[in-house]
Amino acid sequence: MDFAYDDRTRALAERLQTFLVEHVYPAEAVLHEQVQRARGTDREWSRPAVVTELKAAARAQGLWNLFIPGEHGAGLTNAQYAPLAELTGRSPWLAPEALNCAAPDTGNMEVLAEFGTPEQQSQWLEPLLDGRIRSAFCMTEPDVASSDATNIETRIRRDGDEYVVSGRKWWSTGAMDPAAEIFVVMGQSADPADDSVHRHRRQSMILVPRDAEGVRVVRALHTFGYDDAPHGGHAEVAFDDVRVPAANILKGEGEGFAIAQARLGPGRIHHCMRLIGMAERALELMCRRANEREAFGRPLAQQGVVREQVANARVAIEQARLLVLKTAWLMDTVGNKGAHAEIQAIKIAVPLMAQRVIDDAIQVHGGAGVSQDTPLAELWVAARTLRLADGPDEVHRMSLARRELARYS
Repeated sequence: MDFAYDDRTRALAERLQTFLVEHVYPAEAVLHEQVQRARGTDREWSRPAVVTELKAAARAQGLWNLFIPGEHGAGLTNAQYAPLAELTGRSPWLAPEALNCAAPDTGNMEVLAEFGTPEQQSQWLEPLLDGRIRSAFCMTEPDVASSDATNIETRIRRDGDEYVVSGRKWWSTGAMDPAAEIFVVMGQSADPADDSVHRHRRQSMILVPRDAEGVRVVRALHTFGYDDAPHGGHAEVAFDDVRVPAANILKGEGEGFAIAQARLGPGRIHHCMRLIGMAERALELMCRRANEREAFGRPLAQQGVVREQVANARVAIEQARLLVLKTAWLMDTVGNKGAHAEIQAIKIAVPLMAQRVIDDAIQVHGGAGVSQDTPLAELWVAARTLRLADGPDEVHRMSLARRELARYS
């Protein structure tokens, strides 16, 4: 395994680093100001103007759709995209979307590119790739343990030339934003009374336009007190006998579980790539604070406990990065299925690493670390939340342990 970055990756990384310094970091304060100004208005959940400006700037510099391989994107491998995604993680509220590389659109675009019909791609993939609309992914439900996707109760029932979608979803990222014009919905399409259908063939995915009759965005959900307005929020969404054309089904009935697995693999490594960038930014802030602040007559940087935190952070970040790069390399060489164990491993290890590094950075900052004057509190929330998103730690540990034990049975 050769993890040296090729010329194209290095060139893009240099361009992206410049973009972050010149455009993204200065825009962070502007973003929060615009979000606060929109509170209580009809623009509360719309993307702030600064995001639109950044998207135009990124696109002009060729920093656009870097995440998606093949004809639809920049044609990068996972190993090439990894250091670029890491850089975007240094400003997760702005950089990923500026490059049109933000969840859940990335996963939804990948699904449409791989499984969508030409008509579905023309109607929904093209405007997503162009950044004209956003999307939401509706899988998790409030009434069942959605860590086991076979529990999902939302019904997708065929009725002539239409499907009828009935159920309730939550944690639908971005769904509060009116620009999220299409919802990718997972539900049960098999007859509940038919026990002959395998439990992994009972689910389907279907495209539901936001403006379809019966779609109700019920409420915004908060994570640790944040409503995530800069990202378009997380929503609870009700589907009250929503009728959509039968042509809106993705791939076919019974394919939903397989599509979900295909979607979540790349999504998990993208999250982990960005988490490394989040940890790097936290470490940078921790070091700057330690060098500038004095306590008990000497700089914090000379306190043994702070030096230990800094050293541990560097070691932990490097370990996590190597595992993520190995996973990216395996996905490129043997495919997502062949890299399944490593994908689970990074999903366990990297959010925990980032949470710990960010937590230590908060500690070094004292009261400033939990205030709005640094990005650390929001970074911590993002890292902690990602221990639940795309499967909780416990599920990945259970599956990984089962795979490991099977080697010796």
